[in-house]
Amino acid sequence: MTTLLIVEDQALVRDAIAALLDLEDGFTVVGKCANGKQALTWLREQPVPDIVLTDIEMPQMSGLELVQHIAKQGLPCISVFMTTFAKPGYIKRAMALGAKGFILKEADSDYLISALQRISGGQRVIDPELALMALDDTNPLSDKEQQALKLASDGLKTNDIAQQLFLSQGTVRNYLSEAISKLDATNRVDAARIARQKGWL
Repeated sequence: MTTLLIVEDQALVRDAIAALLDLEDGFTVVGKCANGKQALTWLREQPVPDIVLTDIEMPQMSGLELVQHIAKQGLPCISVFMTTFAKPGYIKRAMALGAKGFILKEADSDYLISALQRISGGQRVIDPELALMALDDTNPLSDKEQQALKLASDGLKTNDIAQQLFLSQGTVRNYLSEAISKLDATNRVDAARIARQKGWL
């Protein structure tokens, strides 16, 4: 029996997926969470499931951040992403995090069940077209530039960003300036918008 934790911020979608999988032989949904932060708390308090099926874009903590934490903590569960957004940066980051599946929400229920069955059997399931899209994606931003840009897009001022990243304000300004230049953006807000559209933040 394959146990699953469903992490999805839309209650109707979350409940519908859980109900669908609970009806299928071989699957048991042991938990449902509305975001990555809730899921981390759940994982600390409950037996680790076989599969964490998570959305990407969620409030408080994204699915990508959740899977990063899962990897850091060495939790023995398989991560599978399910999203509406086929952004190249998302797919590339998901693959880099060791995700075993990337499923679009437009897929029908038979595909979802089949994909999860193959994943629980040890296979990786990512649509070939999505995998090629990820391979063709080139993110020009460095890790520090991405971190600074993400914090800036969250509304933090240069001083606050510097404190969070343990850098000088001048270094943060340089990172933001480089990001703006690389993305051919007009300012940090525009740069963050472009980076988010690509799935780099």
